[in-house]
Amino acid sequence: MPVAAPSSPNSAGSNAHAALHDVLIVGGGLVGASLAIALDRIGVDVGLVEATGAGTLPAVFDERNLSFAEATVNALTALGVMQKLRAATGAIERIHISRSGDFGRSVLDAARYGRSEFGRVVVARDFGEALEARLVELPRLTRYRPARFVGLDGDDGTFRAVRVAADGAEHVLRARLLVAADGTRSGVREALGIGSQEHDYQQSLFVTRVRGTRAPDGTAYERLTAHGPTALLPRGDRHYGLIHGVARDQTDAVASLDDAAFLARVQDAFGWRAGRLLACGTRSVYPAIRVLARNIVAPRAVLVGNAAQTLHPIGAQGFNLGLRDALTLAELIEQARARGTDDCGADELLAAYAQRRREDRDRTLAFSDGLARLTANDAPLLRPLRSLGLFATDRMPSLQAALVGGAMGYRGDVPMLCRGSASLERQA
Repeated sequence: MPVAAPSSPNSAGSNAHAALHDVLIVGGGLVGASLAIALDRIGVDVGLVEATGAGTLPAVFDERNLSFAEATVNALTALGVMQKLRAATGAIERIHISRSGDFGRSVLDAARYGRSEFGRVVVARDFGEALEARLVELPRLTRYRPARFVGLDGDDGTFRAVRVAADGAEHVLRARLLVAADGTRSGVREALGIGSQEHDYQQSLFVTRVRGTRAPDGTAYERLTAHGPTALLPRGDRHYGLIHGVARDQTDAVASLDDAAFLARVQDAFGWRAGRLLACGTRSVYPAIRVLARNIVAPRAVLVGNAAQTLHPIGAQGFNLGLRDALTLAELIEQARARGTDDCGADELLAAYAQRRREDRDRTLAFSDGLARLTANDAPLLRPLRSLGLFATDRMPSLQAALVGGAMGYRGDVPMLCRGSASLERQA
């Protein structure tokens, strides 16, 4: 079987035609592209398998609004990505949480913690363009595009052989470490024989941008209902990014609404905290489903991002968690290389990765899933408990601090880049 050649390599040297990479990443979306950048900065030979061709962004880079925690902003700045953003981003200075039908609310204010903001709101399309602008600068990266993962072709204990389809034929790529960054329905995860647990929340999430009579003032709103969240995120273009959850059996009816009727529905669910909603952009809709891989490592393979765990978007934890997956992996590889070990897929390294990701992953999954299930349960006996919880969170500094730490991306063993450090050497 022939060895695949890159359609548009970043470098013209012999590396561009190498059959064996240190790391082969399948999936050029948010997490996969970020990982490629993180690995290139420490001198790792990376191959990136992308489903879309040159000049085309993956579908994930659409009009979705991404909430970047402070830790994520720190890391993407160190990687040179935030500097590539051409569109304005929106600062999250406050987080306002309430639930329809319950008393009480919780307001988290960054100023109370000595910070100007908790993070930034970035449109996925703008982020995709910034990642692409950074990817083309990488001297060691080899990009295979358009190419599609087909399956595995054996493993002799020293590398993974991976079959990809490109140019109407199948080809083989080899890597000391294979990284699955190919999303919720990961073909790599399936080929590795790693099972998953799935929970369908029976909700659909409509995503768009809206404009109201009041411009965003730095407040991110999370209005919880039995049918899912309605969130307004402060963008940098005087619009709000909207996520509006509806019961799954209402999806078609809501999708058929014209803009005026859709805005009236959102206004009824959200209230008037942002004033009257006047206009909205193109709407997209996604199912709310949690998919959790039973393992995140296999021999010479690792899962990151949505391939490892796909979360309910409540609390905006998904991409932030996936990026910490990628940065932890890159940090461990950097540490191993500093000790003179160049094998990126060594068993010891992958065991350390699984151990380091455990606390952050478990706590973030528990928070996201617990909040989604609790707020969606409309049982009358739970209403006073939820109200008491919101009331207590708003008045107890210790509870607020726990929420704030998670919202800013500081859970578990946080990668150094998330703390604002540009390299391990700079930490020394």
